[in-house]
Parts: sequence; C-alpha cells; structure tokens
Amino acid sequence: MGCSSLCPPSCPPEQSSGHHGAVDGLRVTPRVTIPEHELQWRFSRSSGAGGQHVNTTDTRVQLSWDLTTSSAIGEAQRARARRRLGAALVDGVLTVTASERRSQLRNREAARQRLAELVADAIAPPPPPRRPTAPTRGSQRRRMDDKRRRGETKRLRRPPVD
Repeated sequence: MGCSSLCPPSCPPEQSSGHHGAVDGLRVTPRVTIPEHELQWRFSRSSGAGGQHVNTTDTRVQLSWDLTTSSAIGEAQRARARRRLGAALVDGVLTVTASERRSQLRNREAARQRLAELVADAIAPPPPPRRPTAPTRGSQRRRMDDKRRRGETKRLRRPPVD
C-alpha cells in the first residue's frame, strides 16, 4: 500500500514529508489531526445512474472514526463531540458516506472533507455568552414612535362614533 489510504500502492511510504497533505492523518483543525490508522474505510457499489460502470466498481465510500478510543482529541473535546454528535454516533463511531462522484478517489476525498468538517464543528468551543445590555435611549424612542404610529393607524380604522 502507498503512504496513505488515498495514495496508489506505488507511492513509497518513506515519503511522509507532506508531499500531498494526506500522509499523517486527517487534519481537522490546526491543532487536531486524526491519525490515519484510526480511520476505517469501507467500499461498496454505488446506486443510481452510471450504467455498467456503477454496477461493476466499488465507488461508494464509508469512512468511520471511533470517537471513544481516539487519541486525536482530549477528554473535554470528546465529551463536547459526544454531546453534539449524539444522533450521528453509533456505539461511539462516527460514519460518513460519499457516493456522489463516479470515482472512488473523489468519493474518498469528499468523505474525508465531510468527516473533518463534522468533527471540527463538534469539538469547537462554545461561543462566549452574550453580555446583556440595556436598550439605548434612541432605540426606546424609535420603539415608542412605532408604537404610537401603529396605534394611530388602528384608531383611524375604527368606525366613526356618532
């Protein structure tokens, strides 16, 4: 096998100097990279149009990553990811599928990108809480003017009093 699961067998393993970016794992954030050995690939026949090609080649890609045993993230990130990915996890394993392309290589790239985006969103720290502020005098005045205008419109719609 090549230096990574995306490389052809002819790619020498000792070229791990980052010659195409997929060598040492799946980069999720600048600080988090999932090691290649933690990713599991499965290939199957894709469905849909494509004629004889789609019936004879395994172009559909499933990429799985075990969140519970991964060394790529810390405990706080793991808990956050487990909470945010709850429904997408099956026994702690996150699986993404790609079958949009006719090429297995393109589907592999799509699955890697999809997994990286899902994990990055799941482990991202929550935004800082909103600091409550008092309404400004101008906004209060605008609100009261709008309220007065609406009341005047409604008053004019009433039938005249005889």
